[in-house]
Amino acid sequence: MITGLDHVQLAAPPGSETVLRAFYGGVLGLREIPKPAALSGRGGCWFEAGPTAQLHLGIDPCFRPARKAHPALRVTGLHAHAARLTAHGAPVTWDDGLPGHDRCYTRDPVGNRLELLELLEEKGQGNTA
Repeated sequence: MITGLDHVQLAAPPGSETVLRAFYGGVLGLREIPKPAALSGRGGCWFEAGPTAQLHLGIDPCFRPARKAHPALRVTGLHAHAARLTAHGAPVTWDDGLPGHDRCYTRDPVGNRLELLELLEEKGQGNTA
C-alpha cells in the first residue's frame, strides 16, 4: 500500500549547490534540511516543501534540465512569489488552464521546470456554496 509522497528529486550539475541554495532557500523560502551523513558526500542539497514532502536536488555529472517534467509547489500568495522570482531574474509564465487555481511556471538557476500553484479558495475567491 502506498501511503504518501516522501520527496521529489531533481538533478543538478556538479558545483551548483550555491546557486541552488540561493534560489530554493532564498528566493522560494524553502528550509534546507541536512542530508544523511551516508549521502552527504554525493553533493546536492535537500529542502522541506511543507510539512510532509521534501525536494531533493541531486548532482548528476551528465545533467540535463527537466524541461517538461516538474514538481508542483502549492503556495499561498502566488503573485508575491511570482514577483519575487521575476525580481531575481527567474522567468515566470502564467497558465490559467487548471480550473480553480492560479498557477505559473518558472525555471530554477540550472534550468529545471517548476510549477507554483494556489487554490483560488485559499485566496477567498472560491465557491462558498
